[in-house]
Amino acid sequence: MYIPLVEHGRSRSTTARSPEVTGQLGDLRRLITRHVRRDETTAIDGVLLSSAETADEPRTATSGTVFALIAQGAKRLAIGDRVYEYRAGQYLVASVDLPVTGHYSQASTREPALGFGLVLRPATIGSLLLDADFVGSSRVRTSVSPGLGVANAGPELLNAVIRMVALLDAPSDRAVLAPMLEREIVWRLLTGPLGSTIRQIGLADSSTTQISRAVRWITEHYAEPFQVEDLARSSGMSTSAFHRTFRAITALSPIQFQKQIRLHKSRLLLLAGVDDVATVGYHVGYDSTSQFNREYKRHFGLPPASLPYARRLDQPLYAPARSSSI
Repeated sequence: MYIPLVEHGRSRSTTARSPEVTGQLGDLRRLITRHVRRDETTAIDGVLLSSAETADEPRTATSGTVFALIAQGAKRLAIGDRVYEYRAGQYLVASVDLPVTGHYSQASTREPALGFGLVLRPATIGSLLLDADFVGSSRVRTSVSPGLGVANAGPELLNAVIRMVALLDAPSDRAVLAPMLEREIVWRLLTGPLGSTIRQIGLADSSTTQISRAVRWITEHYAEPFQVEDLARSSGMSTSAFHRTFRAITALSPIQFQKQIRLHKSRLLLLAGVDDVATVGYHVGYDSTSQFNREYKRHFGLPPASLPYARRLDQPLYAPARSSSI
């Protein structure tokens, strides 16, 4: 199997995997190729399929809370000082909606990058935690887990994913079996190497849930100034604990997180072409146009007035050229 290695915040992997996993990935590739759509949606709510024929340039977008499995190709993404890479037979979990930068690093016309995605629903995770008596159990880790993680997909998880995608060939079975397979996939994730990250999504009082509320507030009020002390208080934490937990989960300080959201929103506004650079900078919360220009150029590599560059970036992260899901 693939073995992810993390060195200085960078996730890497070896290339050996079992014959069983190799065969399962072949089955999954064939199913994805048959059913993938340009917009990545499927007839099953929360299930996404992707295909990319070129290794693209890094792009910035929000991750969503998602389980994303690579069936063919490779993807690399980064947030703060953490860099993750995952390849065929590996998956990424995002437990918090984070502003990430990434791209498909391995894709071609002959061997396109192929991916499966499942939106992670807190209600499904919480229900499984209750059914399995995880809540209050010693199996629930209390330590803070990063908001992103990469791991190897075992045969049981791949089997459940294959059966979920195969439901696209069985319309009469979807309404009954899709929710059951969603629970099975989530269960495999809960009991897998990233289980602690998944569990935090379903626990109402977990550190991840508390930080997710703060992340949501910053995302919705990105243009407004705020005091970190106020966010910490609303999260039920001391300022120092809030800072420490926020960075552990997101790899960014609250102010850095707000800056990334502002820059991402400004990029979308510039792509729409409705306002000039100064107006866009003011709209996303910058009082100084020169500061907006500096920070935009530092983040994207070219100034905000360089619209041809901005249009090249008009691709969210997870979908290989189309959506932000997987």
